[in-house]
Amino acid sequence: MTENVENHVDEFEAALSAADASASSFVNDIAVDTLVADEEVGTPDALTAIDSAVDEIAAEESAELEEENDENAEFRAALRNAPGDWYVVHSYAGFEKKVKANLENRKHVLNMEEHIFQIEVPEEEVTEIKNGQRKQVKRNVFPGYVLVRMDLTDESWSCVRNTPGVTGFVGNAHHPSPLTLPEVENILAPRPQKKSDKIDIKMVDFEIGESVTVMDGPFATLPASISEIMPEQGKLKVLVSIFGRETPVELAFNQVQKL
Repeated sequence: MTENVENHVDEFEAALSAADASASSFVNDIAVDTLVADEEVGTPDALTAIDSAVDEIAAEESAELEEENDENAEFRAALRNAPGDWYVVHSYAGFEKKVKANLENRKHVLNMEEHIFQIEVPEEEVTEIKNGQRKQVKRNVFPGYVLVRMDLTDESWSCVRNTPGVTGFVGNAHHPSPLTLPEVENILAPRPQKKSDKIDIKMVDFEIGESVTVMDGPFATLPASISEIMPEQGKLKVLVSIFGRETPVELAFNQVQKL
């Protein structure tokens, strides 16, 4: 009886020892796997991959933010989705609007509406001074040129090329190259004027040395000659004869009148 009990005790201790050894091996395997995983995460390749992913996410977020704050985002999207390409056409200077009207008419008469989509004469608003009075007017940004959005075919090319006032396409006469989208955006995108922007003033009336009459201020009715023109400020420097001596005076454009 005693011998049987001792045999069972020996078997139990052997089994317990084997279980402890197995458990220890299992724990060691986990520790090794964890260490390997930690080492893999910390490798230069892994860190580079993480940095790249972070940079990509940041770039996407930055692009989305710029898109939200971009005043021309809507215009750019419409430009991308519009059919056809933009081509530049030569015209006689001063006849740009006439060419546009002629081409608008011809595309309907010749049933080219499915190939010629849009015709533009780029303009900008400037301030002119005429007879001492400021006036907002529009002038051509590119005198002698008209922009046409179209699908280029032999028929559409002929329709545009033979429009009265057109002298040809810019570039290769028969196989012109279209403008890139950034170029079109730069030319046609709306540019809202900011308060900090300087007003573009076109001088049309005044020349240095020209004689004028002062119309306002303490020197009103006196004759004067222009010595300097300051278009950005909308002012003139004139020489007024006072007691036989020429005195420099600064006046606004609308404070003088041509003789």
